[in-house]
Amino acid sequence: MRFAPLLALACLACPAAAEEISAADLPHRVLAEAPQVLVLGEIHDNPGHHQNQAAAVAALAPKALVFEMLSPEQAAKVTPELIAQPAKLGEVLGWEAAGWPDFALYAPIFAAAPEAKIYGAALPRAQVRRAFTEPLGALLPEGARYGLDTPYPADVQTELEAETQADHCDALPPEMLPGMVAAQRLRDAAFAQTTLAALAQTGGPVALITGSGHARTDRAVPALIARADPAVRLLTLGQLERPAEGKIDPDQPFDIWIVTDPTPREDPCAAFR
Repeated sequence: MRFAPLLALACLACPAAAEEISAADLPHRVLAEAPQVLVLGEIHDNPGHHQNQAAAVAALAPKALVFEMLSPEQAAKVTPELIAQPAKLGEVLGWEAAGWPDFALYAPIFAAAPEAKIYGAALPRAQVRRAFTEPLGALLPEGARYGLDTPYPADVQTELEAETQADHCDALPPEMLPGMVAAQRLRDAAFAQTTLAALAQTGGPVALITGSGHARTDRAVPALIARADPAVRLLTLGQLERPAEGKIDPDQPFDIWIVTDPTPREDPCAAFR
């Protein structure tokens, strides 16, 4: 099995079976599992995915919310009073300038847990760029705890580079691919580290809001949390869009997943043509 060592660690904290569920079932599943850490994946511009995340957060009633989209400095600006004023909160965070989809999509997630402590997991861009040229283990405190001191096996590295190329419309120069994979790995570790810090500081539960690629149980944030602290009870949601043709692969790298209608968007590959 690919990524077997990471998957074995992650499944110490996995539910009994991985399965597709409906959006209506999600809050019930969260209540039944009562995870210490709930990883909520998304496709960033899909409104339905954020509605599902907000419903899951409301069910969990977390003590802490961790956002991929926020830096620690941005997160420190969030207050319950600002959460009650979504437009002002988005302005204070500089959300639009950061390039994320409309803050109105994310505001209900904040509102679902207005008293939760907000954590930002985003790394500075300069630190992420260093992943292209420097050993990963030196770029994050306690990097070895998250496996950053150990290179991926050659076959795994090759597979990830191919996935990265496909995700970027086969338009990346091949020499960029190792750095892109390293940067993704560094960000996964940072998200895991911030989530565990939030758990330690608040007692949990904690919800992490992130892209579905970071929510994979085989190699991304959940696997790294399980590696660093196998005792943590994890539940990971992936959210996918129904393809125009064919079917969703039933073997998904999440504990539970939801398939939604796609959101209308321009062809992301058009800019590369």
